[in-house]
Amino acid sequence: METNKLTNDPGASHVPPQQIGSEMNAVEKIELSSEAEAVHFFNIVKERLLDVNRWRQLAGGVMSDFFLTDGAGNPVQRKATGGDHIRIDIPGPGSLAGEGYDWVTIEEIKSEMLDDAEVLSMTARPSANPLGDSKDTAHFLTDQATSTFQVKRIGHTIYAEEHGRNEVPNTDTDLSLDNVRNTFVGWGAKIGFSYPQWKALVEGLLNNNRKPDKL
Repeated sequence: METNKLTNDPGASHVPPQQIGSEMNAVEKIELSSEAEAVHFFNIVKERLLDVNRWRQLAGGVMSDFFLTDGAGNPVQRKATGGDHIRIDIPGPGSLAGEGYDWVTIEEIKSEMLDDAEVLSMTARPSANPLGDSKDTAHFLTDQATSTFQVKRIGHTIYAEEHGRNEVPNTDTDLSLDNVRNTFVGWGAKIGFSYPQWKALVEGLLNNNRKPDKL
């Protein structure tokens, strides 16, 4: 464990290293009037992060639709856990391999407590369609890519972040139509078309003016 690195940037070690393709970072923060208020609101923010089915609502409806499923691809109405999948309905033509959707698996959910900071991170990776027989990655990016969704509290400041790493378009599948589709969607993501939706999500996670969430 790199103690100094974690102290200077809590949660940094939760984000996979950038090695290939492109990366993206969407970051938002909010400062509360006291640490006690920040601790209370951070509990709400953590619940929001794990409530994948509400992501579109939290983002103000300006992003793709996200649906939480269990490991077998069955829709579930609960908070996310490791091993779950997320079925994504992005604007435009869907993936044939994903039966109209893009799929990721939630590889890991990590929480960490430090002296005056706490972090919750969820890392997702493109995956095969759990409802199909094919082992091909059903996503416009290869399974080298990851998205780490992270919320953290440092004192009375709360951060919400999305860190995309190793983003390479998935253009070597057995389905030529998917290869073409993934080229265009991946190219759009690479030049920043996906940034606005992640920015809207991290802003929504920290929206302190909305009707109180039920914990």
